Amino acid sequence: MTEQPGITMTRIFDASRERVWREWTEPEPFADWFGGPDWEIPLSTVSMDVRPGGSWHATMVGGPERREINWKGEYREVSAPERLVFTITDQPADEAYAVVTVVLTDLGDGRTEMVFEQRGGDLSQEEYEGAAQGWSIFFDRIAERLG
Repeated sequence: MTEQPGITMTRIFDASRERVWREWTEPEPFADWFGGPDWEIPLSTVSMDVRPGGSWHATMVGGPERREINWKGEYREVSAPERLVFTITDQPADEAYAVVTVVLTDLGDGRTEMVFEQRGGDLSQEEYEGAAQGWSIFFDRIAERLG
């Protein structure tokens, strides 16, 4: 059986695991980094019910035409501050959600390792390569925020 297309990325942040956890689970920090420097996430569009079965959504606005991308999903696992699993899609009528897993490990000395994985969602490996570039920009923004 072949593995689903997807991406796995590892980043080290100079911040406590609890602080990195808040970047993923609190609307204000999330709205600041998700979308990177080219897209805005109005805080009023972010909703996060961070518990298994809880939903989340955020609207990304960008480009000269102020295009909107509506993201949504559901939390599947929440083990603060170490493991978060949730679904994600930007296709409101689509049932093909990708699954994101974020695992945070305390490395000591105020540093945290984040292992990020996204699989599924009917994306090809080529589409996932583009997604990896986007996530990398987002994670650079987290590093700036935590620096």
